[in-house]
This record gives sequence, structure tokens and C-alpha cells, in this order.
Amino acid sequence: SRIPRHSRCFNVRRTVQRGIYKPNRLATVIVSIPLVLLNFNTDNRGTEFASRRLTTMAAAPQEAKKTEYVPPKVWEYKPQGGKFGSINKPTAGPRTEKELPKGKHALQLHSLATPNGVKVTMMLEELNEIYGLEYDAWKINIMEGDQFGSGFVKANPNSKIPALLHYHEGADKKPRRVFESASILMYLAEQFDEKNHFLPKDVDARSETISWVMWQMGSAPYLGGGFGHFYNYAPVKIEYAINRFTMEAKRQLDVLERHLSGKEDSKFSGGKYIVGDTYTIADMAIWPWYGALALGKLYSAGEFLQVDEYPNVVAWAKRIGDRKGTIRGRMVNRSWGEKSEQLPERHDASDFDKLLSSEK
Repeated sequence: SRIPRHSRCFNVRRTVQRGIYKPNRLATVIVSIPLVLLNFNTDNRGTEFASRRLTTMAAAPQEAKKTEYVPPKVWEYKPQGGKFGSINKPTAGPRTEKELPKGKHALQLHSLATPNGVKVTMMLEELNEIYGLEYDAWKINIMEGDQFGSGFVKANPNSKIPALLHYHEGADKKPRRVFESASILMYLAEQFDEKNHFLPKDVDARSETISWVMWQMGSAPYLGGGFGHFYNYAPVKIEYAINRFTMEAKRQLDVLERHLSGKEDSKFSGGKYIVGDTYTIADMAIWPWYGALALGKLYSAGEFLQVDEYPNVVAWAKRIGDRKGTIRGRMVNRSWGEKSEQLPERHDASDFDKLLSSEK
């Protein structure tokens, strides 16, 4: 080239300053050396720039390369780590031989006081309050793998709580199994709510109730398995995953906010409860997830999600949280938190009084 060497150095310096040329660290050092040593046709600013660039790049640590997960052609199971990593596997069926205990009542609930379990005990306590319906509730410790015992798998082949066994033909006969929380709510309403308090007989109200129950069943996996897992349980914090499911959790809260505030063109929008002014199994299905979230009882994420942006959801959550059936329902099959709120097993309504008296 006929261009003088010092001019070539100067031109490279100019392109670097303008952001046109983005050299790697080695190239920057090589280019900067002649500018420092040979100050031809460069002003003091150029020399200072080159010197500063040389010093900075030489002293900076090697930047870690970001690795991206590339899925293999065929997936293979490996323990995932995290809170549930030791129990999650890609196979179904029993892992141990273990029969379920049985109490004296026709209804035998095998569950845990997670949101899905609380839905059912809220309903059972409401039915007990109105009709005196009794039941036995046995704790399933999911962290110890009780859900994979042979007896529980018979009750629910999906190995998820809650599972209900109804000895409708007598204690010595084979029980009817009912699994999935929404299915249990509907079953209890149809079998024991003679006055249709919680699943209205009116077609419009009934269809609205069932629609919201199904909304919860379809939406909650994004809240629990999505937001709750990556925000609270995952062994590593993944920004993309947390942002993705936070956005969806807030969108769902806004769905409830709009409905409860009366912004929907529906005669059931704007009431005290999900289906107007009638307390139904829709409220029982939604509250343990979204109501508990709004009250700061789930994932300790109230501030992070800015739940105060949803005042109607918060008011609805408080209203239901004050019900006797909700207070008692949250206690059943619980073995964590305040001692006064723990009733790992429940066999009679008097168990609550015994618990409270033992705490005094």
C-alpha cells in the first residue's frame, strides 16, 4: 500500500472512535501500540485514547463466554436438582407398596394443604357448616413420595393430590375414586349440596361457575408450574423464564381485576364474588392460588408482582379469607407455618376445637 504506515494507524483509530470498526481485544492492542509509540499526525487526544485503550484492554479479565443449551436429538432423564428434583421422574405408576389409611367416614380425602388441596377442604368445611357432612383427611407428604405409594396410585393414577375415595355403598365395598381438584369440587357439589349453594341450578349461573373453574384449571399451571417454580423453587434464577411467567401471572390477575371491578359486559361481573354475589366453587377453585397470592400467602411475591395494582382482587381475597370454611380449610393437612394453623389429619369437626385448646 502507498498509504504511509502512520496514516493507516490514524485511520484505524478514527474508525474505532466512530464505532465503525469493532476490533477484538488482540486487534485493539496491536493497533494501539503504534499509535502510542509513533505519534505521527495525531493530536494529544488521539494518543491519550490509544494509551487508555491499551491499558484498559490489557488489564481487563477475559470475558466469560455465554453457553447456550442445545437440546440433544433424543432426551435422556437426569436428576434436575432443586426442591422437587429428587422426586420428579418421567414415569408413572407406583414406586412403593403402601396402602392408604381409612377412617370411619364415607369420604376419605388424601391430600396436602397446597393450593389444589385447599380448594377441596374449603368446600368440605363449607358443607360441614351447612349440612354437617363429615370426612377423614389424611396427609400425603409429597416430599417423601407418598403420592407414589400403590394405594394412592389406585386413587389417582396421575400421582397428584388431592384424591378422594367415596365409600358410597358401605365401608366394606369398593369405593368410588374422584381425582383432580376441580372434579372433586363438582362431585361434592352434585352429591352433597342439596340446596345448590355452591353450584347454581340456574343454567346461566351454572355455566358461568363451571367456566371460571375451568379457567383456573387452565391458568394456574402458568402461575404454579411457571412463575412459582422459576421465581421460588428452581435451583437457578433464569431471567427469561421469570419474566415470561411474571408477565402471564400479572395478565391473569388483570383478568380477575377486570371481572371483579365490573368492566366486563356480563351480568356476573362486578359482584362480591366471581359469579356475581353468589359464593360458588369458582371462588373456592381460584382463591387458594390467586387470592393467596394477592394476600402475600403464596411465594412471598406480593411486592414483586405489585398486587396493590389489583384492588378488587385484594378485596375479594380478603372477603373469602375471612370465611370460617376458608380458615378451617387452610388448616387441614397442613404441617408447616404457625402451630395454631396446622391440622395434619382431620377426622371430626371437633378436631379444630382440640387444636385451639391445645395452643392455649
